[in-house]
Order: sequence, then structure tokens, then C-alpha cells
Amino acid sequence: MYVCQTCDVKGGFEAQARAGLRRLEVIGVDCMSGCTRPQTVAFRETGKVAYLFGDITEADIDGLATFADLYAASPDGRFPDARVLGDLRTKAIARIPG
Repeated sequence: MYVCQTCDVKGGFEAQARAGLRRLEVIGVDCMSGCTRPQTVAFRETGKVAYLFGDITEADIDGLATFADLYAASPDGRFPDARVLGDLRTKAIARIPG
């Protein structure tokens, strides 16, 4: 999971993500241009669609863990029904073709 460091103005979300999502590799990156909806995070895996989420808070850590499991299990990164994403589906900014 990629975490925008520019959005992380208080400097705590990346550390919270690492602590709460220990089984994921959490990588801090420069601006992901989701500035109107900070905190932004992204998921990308070779051969799969990528996802960009915004308005992420510490309260979304469990949802991000669920998303990561579903994303890893999906052969192309797509989901037949977005409702499985819970509240994250309303925080999706983009789904980018793989």
C-alpha cells in the first residue's frame, strides 16, 4: 500500500498504517495528487487495476486490511460487487486499468 506523505501533514498516518497493517508493505511516496481528499492511499500490483482512495483516517485501517485481502485474492484486482469494500467504496477516487 502506498501512502501519500504530502497528505500526512501531521506525520502520523504512515506510522499508524504500518502498525495496523503489519502484513502489508506500507510505502510512503510523494504527492499522489489527491490533495482535495487527504489522506490518500493507493494499491497497485502488476497485472491488476490500481486503486486510489482519499479521505482515509485511522478509522479506515480495518477496511484497508479487508480491501488488501480481497485485492490479493482477485486475479485482476476487480470486484464483481463493490459493496464488499464497505465504506471504502465511497472513498475511492480512481480505479486505474492495469
